[in-house]
Amino acid sequence: MSITEAGRPLELWGGVECTVTRVGEDFRDQLRETGHWDRPGDLDLVAGLGIRVLRYPVLWEHVSPVQPDRADWSWHDARLARLRDLGVTPVAGLVHHGGGPRYTDLADPAFPEKLAVHAARVAERYPWLRLFTPVNEPLTTARFAGLYGHWYPHGTGYGPFLRALVIECKGVLLSMRAIRKRIPDARLVQTEDMGKCFSTPCLRHQAEHENERRWLSLDLLCGRVGRSHPWHARFLEAGVPEADLDLLATGEATPDIVGINHYTTSERYLDPAQHHYPEHLRSADPRHAYADAEAVRMDWPVGETGPGARLREVWERYRLPLAVTEAHHGSTREEQLRWLLEVWQAAQGLRAEGADIRAVTVWSLFGALDWNSLLRERAGFYEPGPFDARHDPPRPTALAAAAKALATTGTFDHPVLDRAGWWHRPDRCYHPPAEDADRLPGAASPRRLLLVAEGAAAEDLSRLCQARGLDHVLAPPDLARVTEALTTHGPWGLVQAGGPAGLLAGVPALAGVPLLLLTPDARGAPPPGALLVRPEEDANLALDLLVDGEAGIWRGHDRAFAPPPRLADAAD
Repeated sequence: MSITEAGRPLELWGGVECTVTRVGEDFRDQLRETGHWDRPGDLDLVAGLGIRVLRYPVLWEHVSPVQPDRADWSWHDARLARLRDLGVTPVAGLVHHGGGPRYTDLADPAFPEKLAVHAARVAERYPWLRLFTPVNEPLTTARFAGLYGHWYPHGTGYGPFLRALVIECKGVLLSMRAIRKRIPDARLVQTEDMGKCFSTPCLRHQAEHENERRWLSLDLLCGRVGRSHPWHARFLEAGVPEADLDLLATGEATPDIVGINHYTTSERYLDPAQHHYPEHLRSADPRHAYADAEAVRMDWPVGETGPGARLREVWERYRLPLAVTEAHHGSTREEQLRWLLEVWQAAQGLRAEGADIRAVTVWSLFGALDWNSLLRERAGFYEPGPFDARHDPPRPTALAAAAKALATTGTFDHPVLDRAGWWHRPDRCYHPPAEDADRLPGAASPRRLLLVAEGAAAEDLSRLCQARGLDHVLAPPDLARVTEALTTHGPWGLVQAGGPAGLLAGVPALAGVPLLLLTPDARGAPPPGALLVRPEEDANLALDLLVDGEAGIWRGHDRAFAPPPRLADAAD
């Protein structure tokens, strides 16, 4: 199997956002909410990108939601069989940010044994599987469910947090033990977010504490939390049984591949001067009166933050094979492309230094819902990925083209990649940066858009493109001026907002240049290859569609995401 072999080219894997987690009495289910549960054809779309390894759920909450001795495998039988037919290798996830079905949770000391029973059943039913993630991101899940109180059982202290973490890690160990009794060569792909914390000098102690804490799940699984480990005593004080620590200290659960999930929000910056930051970043707890902000919005030297820096840390600490197991950014399309390519290039750079990095995973292939609130609110806030699930069938975005190119050739190019992502640009910062220049300026002569507009429309479009890092030039809706600009600048795309819809018909210099028409005139078909969007539509959406390479008359999304039925109701 390719991922167990060092020295192969970097692979692109895929992943479907599949969280099932409980908030109070409500279960959130991303497969059902994004519609993937009801679209078997999605798997053919994935295979069509050239992806050959896919993180895919065989979740405990789906198989046995009501009673542990009642299992419904019908959905998984069909989906896993189709993946096998398509030549796609699943990385089977058993629990993804959840605490199991309603009859258990992360405060249940029997959770590990119960999860291991599910794992054994998965191995018995699908003995051809080889790659498993029994628990996704155990540290992150334990923080959200045991320390911050976001998810069930809503713990808010170090006792619930540390106990939940050990329960999860013990669950990984016992699950892999049960799986390997049936599949001896099964491999553990263990995922985690390893974001680092930075701070002002007066909060250095807190940042150091959080930076020690972020290693706990992998230290536990790798057998490093022995009696000399600085957190061993704290685990015991929290009520963790010493026998559980001793079991994990054997190293039996050492991952075969460490999977790192890294986001622009993974790295944090702590600052007691809360008034400098937006309200939602300020602490409401008087015992911890500081702002917890995104570190990428601070002015750091190049290389201090970002996926490359964090991957290097993990490699140097564990010297185990690595993969980036989630690369996703919920933003405008060009920023999504820039993030994916930055993660890919960071992995390539570390491989060149000798690190054993096997793959980068394009995550949320069919998007994600309400992650801006950590699933605590049912608002229908949707972030598309390579496919936009608001369409039937899901509409491929520019990320799909990028994924296909990376999966099949290892390279991808698009004009928007000539500029760095917002997380490198000066206007990202909460405080003015030391130098008014991009940290990663990109191409010396970035390719440009041509905006055909005047007056307020020209000002609005130019401001929007500047905010998105889209280099552009302006021309009034005059045929001679537009032709001159096309010849002089050779734009990669053209946006017309004003003037007659047929203004540019037959312009030779426009041949092969994507054209976006923001016009109320939808009579007849737009010019060949052009995209017509009515001006009342969101301009950000229109620019996303241009980056995607869409053409024709835009008639809107096929669906919007309304709050779906609860998992418990659906199971009944």
